[in-house]
Amino acid sequence: MSVQKTSVTVRIAGEDHTIRAAAEPEYTRRCAELVDERIHQIRMQAGLIEGHKAAILAALSIADECFQAREELDAAREELAGRVDRLAERLEDALPG
Repeated sequence: MSVQKTSVTVRIAGEDHTIRAAAEPEYTRRCAELVDERIHQIRMQAGLIEGHKAAILAALSIADECFQAREELDAAREELAGRVDRLAERLEDALPG
């Protein structure tokens, strides 16, 4: 079973790039917008910086954000699992027999 891929042209850091992906075109555009915005932010903060260095710093920034979100999600899952366990214990204690 092959996955249908769609080509989408996006603009990142002032350059057009054609991306071929299985994702919906709008999703690909949103991803490209995030990368473009992050590169723009890096360039605003760092001043004159080569394009590939700005792209690397943007990628590191997005990766950091991703890892932090994963850690927060893991912590939320652990907290939820603890709450479920405590609730299950309370229900078992409340049931007769």
